[in-house]
Amino acid sequence: MEDEPPIYHLPHDTLHQIFSSLPLRQIIICRSLSKFFHHLLTTPPFLHLLSTTLPPLNLLALRHNHHHQSPLHLFDPDLDHWLRFPLDFLPFRSPLPVASSRGLLYLWAEPIDPFQPLNSSTPTKSLLACNPITRQFRVLPHLGSAWCRHGCVLVDSAHRVMVLTELAALYYSAVSDTDNSNNRWMKFSSNLPSKPRSPVLVGDSAFALCEVGSPWRSQWKLFTCRVAPALAKKSWSRLERNEWGDVFDILKRPRLVRGAGDRVLMVGGLKSSFSLNAPCSTILILRLDLGTLEWDKAGRMPPEMFRCFQEAGKFKVFGAGDRVCFSAKRIGKLALWDRNADQGAEWRWIDNVPGNGDGLYRGFVFEGRLDALP
Repeated sequence: MEDEPPIYHLPHDTLHQIFSSLPLRQIIICRSLSKFFHHLLTTPPFLHLLSTTLPPLNLLALRHNHHHQSPLHLFDPDLDHWLRFPLDFLPFRSPLPVASSRGLLYLWAEPIDPFQPLNSSTPTKSLLACNPITRQFRVLPHLGSAWCRHGCVLVDSAHRVMVLTELAALYYSAVSDTDNSNNRWMKFSSNLPSKPRSPVLVGDSAFALCEVGSPWRSQWKLFTCRVAPALAKKSWSRLERNEWGDVFDILKRPRLVRGAGDRVLMVGGLKSSFSLNAPCSTILILRLDLGTLEWDKAGRMPPEMFRCFQEAGKFKVFGAGDRVCFSAKRIGKLALWDRNADQGAEWRWIDNVPGNGDGLYRGFVFEGRLDALP
């Protein structure tokens, strides 16, 4: 029998100080070395120490469409490296990650019910909040299966959750309440003119694009709804200004992305003219400052990169802050706009993308934190 390594005999306080000097990426790797290191690096004193010394780990997470126990695939833009976080610690099957905020991952999953067959056509889904790094989780109050099939899940930095459909919306504050008065979903009518496209939560308000045009010509407008405080009356209203001019007419099939701070990004193909079926010349990223309600141009896809998306046609957009990813069929890789990239590489390709092979990837930003509690 081999003797234990000498490092095992050092005081835990000393080891905590040593490991607290490492980046979060290295700490995650060290936790998998042995049971000793896993216990050492997941104790509450160490997590509390890290919460005051380590910055979060900013990653790009992929949403998979397969209904089986798949790991969470994440890309680290700083190291140009793919990571895998297993979700097998959850006592649920078919986990489907859909959103994330401040270290917490939100996902739909099926409770393991021995009386429900695996091939049931109407499985019961639950919405969970978990930290895939610390492997802690919490089940949110139950929702009907229709919300899982048709609802879009939005979360913000205060762990407020919104599930939005064309006809109605549910709102839930995941922050603990001493009298449990908020431990339930609040439902209100969406009263939107059409199905909301790419809704986002920024601060106390939700924003979404809606189609208000005719069957012959599409026209998009921006709608907003104040979702906090919880007791406020919630209704959607169109957000527009005369000085915006034709900002919604120059982009083809625009999408919204949550920007950095108090900003919203709008992404779409830049039309070459105002004609009905005008081709696009590039993909443009516009930015709306919610404080001043002024638009400016944040990014423009390089011509050689756009040619790949022009040939592919339909594309998907996801991200947050100053990072936005683009995917399309038959390209086999992601395009990344990174406004804060090192060495000024604002646009670049992400290779070796895992997935189901069709190349039309969806995802969200995951901010890895060891101190995030569900």
